[in-house]
Amino acid sequence: MSSLLIVSRAKAVRVFAAALAGLAVLVARPAASAINVFACEPEWGSLVEEIAGTRAKVFVASTGLQDPHRVQARPSLIAAARGADLLACSGAELEVGWLPPVIQQSGNDRIGVGKPGHLEFANHVNVIERPAVLDRSLGDLHPVGNPHIVYDPRNVLLAAEELEKRLETIDGAGAGEYKARLASFRQRWEAATKKWEQEAAPLKGVPVIEHHKEVSYLFHWLGMPVTGSLEPKPGVEPTSGHLKELLDQQASNPAKLGVIRTPTRLSGKSRRKRFRGNERKSGFSSSLAISSYGKRPSRSIGTI
Repeated sequence: MSSLLIVSRAKAVRVFAAALAGLAVLVARPAASAINVFACEPEWGSLVEEIAGTRAKVFVASTGLQDPHRVQARPSLIAAARGADLLACSGAELEVGWLPPVIQQSGNDRIGVGKPGHLEFANHVNVIERPAVLDRSLGDLHPVGNPHIVYDPRNVLLAAEELEKRLETIDGAGAGEYKARLASFRQRWEAATKKWEQEAAPLKGVPVIEHHKEVSYLFHWLGMPVTGSLEPKPGVEPTSGHLKELLDQQASNPAKLGVIRTPTRLSGKSRRKRFRGNERKSGFSSSLAISSYGKRPSRSIGTI
């Protein structure tokens, strides 16, 4: 049984952490705010707080350790949506399993599809991995492309620019503040992105094996070719035969960075047990990349 050589593993994990930790600029919220914002994922909640400052009160529907595909449409979410002036979500059908009923049951027309208060960031970036053919036999494909856009910091800046426009539309009185905060954010984010690109330069061209196509935007940004996947098809558990094929592939075309996975891929004891069992059987090592920012972020960084 062969093992996988990990090159610059610590550096890779630091870059993964830094690229999303930059979103976690927390600010105090006043007792009364100009607008109420319903954010589907923690990264967008943090971005709203960064651009809107004290003019917004933000409700975040999920944590950094939850699978955003499988959030429950709880009464608390419906109540928060009912009072929202702006909905800020990834889009590209990432939340299709739970967000539509939340919006419908909230009865809030302000955040309905097509309204200024309905913001899906994937509609404002270059979405990758749009499937040419839709066929359930090919696994859990995203019909409109990969929705995990936050892994490319260039997408975050595009999201911030569109967010500022929506905030102005909804709360014109705060236009000056929104513009100023966006300008400040843009300056700091572009400087940080340049730094991250310099730190990650040694990773360019380094082959990698992925667990699930959740980190594709990161690999695309850093120029890291994906030579294999732990999943034979998206969302499908690996078989012993597939793991053997990956090991055989290593002999002729070795990846230098281990299986990259995220906390959402390991939610639940049974899923963690299966993954660790596959890891032992295959001999592959793995690195854990944070997939979002939120509850217990320290447990979303590092290797387990």
